[in-house]
Amino acid sequence: MSSNSTEMDKTYELITVLGPTASGKTAFAVALANEWDTEIISADSRQVYRGMTIGTGKDLSDYVVNGKSVPYHLIDICDPGEKYNVFRYQHDFRQAFEVIRSKGKLPVLCGGTGLYIEAVLKGYRLLDVPENPELRQRLKNKTLPELEALLKSYKQLHNKTDVDTPQRAIRAIEIEAYSLTQEARQQDYSPIRSLIIGVDVDRELRRNRISARLKKRLDEGMIDEIRYLLQTGLSPEDLIYYGLEYKYVTLYVMGRLSYSDMFTQLEIAIHQFAKRQMTWFRGMEKRGLTIRWMPADITQFRMIFPSVFPAQSNRGRA
Repeated sequence: MSSNSTEMDKTYELITVLGPTASGKTAFAVALANEWDTEIISADSRQVYRGMTIGTGKDLSDYVVNGKSVPYHLIDICDPGEKYNVFRYQHDFRQAFEVIRSKGKLPVLCGGTGLYIEAVLKGYRLLDVPENPELRQRLKNKTLPELEALLKSYKQLHNKTDVDTPQRAIRAIEIEAYSLTQEARQQDYSPIRSLIIGVDVDRELRRNRISARLKKRLDEGMIDEIRYLLQTGLSPEDLIYYGLEYKYVTLYVMGRLSYSDMFTQLEIAIHQFAKRQMTWFRGMEKRGLTIRWMPADITQFRMIFPSVFPAQSNRGRA
């Protein structure tokens, strides 16, 4: 085992760092992983896509501490336009998890996609559902409220995730319709013993960070990134499917929103998204997972969990 072999390793198989957007969870997880000489597994449903960098907030520079790169997994693993899902994530996570554990290290799972996190921690039994072109054709002209009403008519929801675009709602309906008529291929994984750290941030501070970060991403070329993705052959519908930045900036590039309206609507949508993330995390607690909420402060983490940081370490302090 590596130098981070402590009582923590014997109790847990994984450390999970979660929190809403703009909470500082990535920098916190990277500092933790750097001290332990371990690796991070991303739990972000959009950062899996290559070329979608600014809009998804990959901030890959955050994975460098004092000139040293902290290894990460499940970022930039598929092409934009693919419909990556929680079923695939569960499989990909397990592969990365086993690779890191085989090195004698304690992996750090970090992200804000609550469905992905909960699926791997609880070992959900998931459906691998193919696309249904006929169903999609029937539903393509329905509004989002109409699709949400149809989705609620199903008694069992396998993929309880955000349906902030008609495309996502249609996919959720597709899964439910399939599960009613056929036996889908399923995969079983054991639950994982994880210490779960929730990065807590004051609501007003979070709102200010979201607004400042949106301005920064636009200044750094987010519009050009989305224009380039469209030029590579992706359809506007493909990008709108991913929601948030990709939805509203695409509408701006297409001339369907002014810059001012794009910024205002996107800012509101991101704030609403952060609220939905927190609602999901609170739901995880109600469903039996213990989340220890604390500021994104590595010093406080050392104080709360002193056994993680033995007095003698060949890593030093972050």
